[in-house]
Amino acid sequence: MKINSLVKIACISTAFVLGACSSDDDATPIISIDEPTTYVFERNGESTVSFGGQTTRIAMAEIIIDQLKKEMQTEAALDAMFDHQEGNADFDDADLNASSKSVRSKTAASKDYFSDNATDASAIKGDFDGWIKSQVDNVFPNWEVSAAAGTAGVIQEAGGGSNRYVNAKGLELNQAFAKGLIGALMADQALNNYLSTDVLDEAENVANNNNGTVEEGKNYTKMEHKWDEAYGYLYGAATDKANPNATIGGDDSFLNKYIGRVEGDTDFAGIAKEIFDAFKLGRAAIVAKQYTIRDQQAAIIREKISEVIAVRAVYYLQQGKNGLEENTVDHASVFHDLSEGYGFIYSLQFTRKPGTNAPYFTKTEVEGLINQLMGGTNGLWDVTPATLQAISDTIASEFSFTVAQAGS
Repeated sequence: MKINSLVKIACISTAFVLGACSSDDDATPIISIDEPTTYVFERNGESTVSFGGQTTRIAMAEIIIDQLKKEMQTEAALDAMFDHQEGNADFDDADLNASSKSVRSKTAASKDYFSDNATDASAIKGDFDGWIKSQVDNVFPNWEVSAAAGTAGVIQEAGGGSNRYVNAKGLELNQAFAKGLIGALMADQALNNYLSTDVLDEAENVANNNNGTVEEGKNYTKMEHKWDEAYGYLYGAATDKANPNATIGGDDSFLNKYIGRVEGDTDFAGIAKEIFDAFKLGRAAIVAKQYTIRDQQAAIIREKISEVIAVRAVYYLQQGKNGLEENTVDHASVFHDLSEGYGFIYSLQFTRKPGTNAPYFTKTEVEGLINQLMGGTNGLWDVTPATLQAISDTIASEFSFTVAQAGS
């Protein structure tokens, strides 16, 4: 999409729409934006879109969650991958080793939630550090031990299915880590950092965007770039980064994957397009210098991504509940579902209610939900269907979907 053909004049009375002008004297003229069909934006014939840092962090995170399942790994090596320092040989990929990016540095690091909250930011980083340590200290040594209540080890899914490696409370720590990153890294950075008005409009960003003043040595304004970085946490690993919905759900193990999973549920069909369209229109609004429209699209993105996290939390809780209600309980399958659910519950504290500076569930409320899930002496070995239903009801009550819709 060419910038010089982006906008046209239209008229509107109460809301932003594309359409013809009204003759009503009360109508207010505004700029209507031609929405591009793909996420392609150019200046002087060259792309202005850049989110390489997000692609790099997604790649690093993929390796970390894979290495958390390798019982010969050490805590030092995993910690180094998580908190990579430029030039260190923490990965097999030379480009990743040369990068100044790291996963840990952007975990619980958004401007809106953590710039004035170092205590919670440190505690959350500590949770991820702790999951690594516990995986190495408690799960890896019991890799060939049969898990039982109070004993870490391995459980095989019924019928010769997958082996699941759990701690003494039945939790797959690698799943807690992976699904926790969906909130603490991907959602927090997208919703609460790069889509933040304080970030988009920081310092001279508005004036520079209005004047088309690009960053030194770059082809984008700073505001354009910040919006693109939010986009990158969803689509940075996409096969076609300009048109990522063609492969949504298959490009990474994080937000992209679970947007695809929720899209595949008929109760939520269309959510992937809503998110992508909001990103496109918001970026076009930045080019058109229409910041009210930009912020409207940011609100849509926040609402829908938050919904994805909540839907998957309820989905896994309900799958676990269904498994516990079977005549013969397949603990490996149940614990796998509930471990994923644990991570999505954890991620609820990084969601964002549109129009607010607050998540749908605070850190304290999330800790309460996790305590309900894991609060028995033996954690998941003790949890009941009634408890899983109660947690599901609590989550769904904050959103516009039902437990039945999310759990199917």
